[in-house]
Amino acid sequence: MERLSDIKVFVVDDDPFYLNIFSQYLYNFGIEDISLFENGWDALEQLKEQPVVVFLDKNMDDISGYEVLKEIKRHDPSIYVIMITAQEDVKAIVDSLKLGALDYIQKGNGEVERVKKILNRIVEIRAALVESTPNFLRRMFQFS
Repeated sequence: MERLSDIKVFVVDDDPFYLNIFSQYLYNFGIEDISLFENGWDALEQLKEQPVVVFLDKNMDDISGYEVLKEIKRHDPSIYVIMITAQEDVKAIVDSLKLGALDYIQKGNGEVERVKKILNRIVEIRAALVESTPNFLRRMFQFS
């Protein structure tokens, strides 16, 4: 079964201080394969590395988090994208989810626990997909 330590994570935020703090959270959870990006363009160029999860700042100077999210989903819809922002904005949450984000995190209170829950949920989802795929394929290729 896949564990947190088995997944590749991108963190995209134009604040280098926040990138360092966030990467420390991930290391503390046992994740070692972390790539940090200070802008969306660099992250998009590296999608060939096949991240499982992308934590993406909504508000960046070079390109908006929404635009990066759209490009990630065009490249590979199976990448789990979690939007991050300092503001609490219901419309932004809804818009992010409509564009394909798995979840939305507000920086600050309870952030570490929320990140951990989301990562654990992703591992569970991936395990369930792996578990269900062979059954689906067997049914698909069964002949009456």
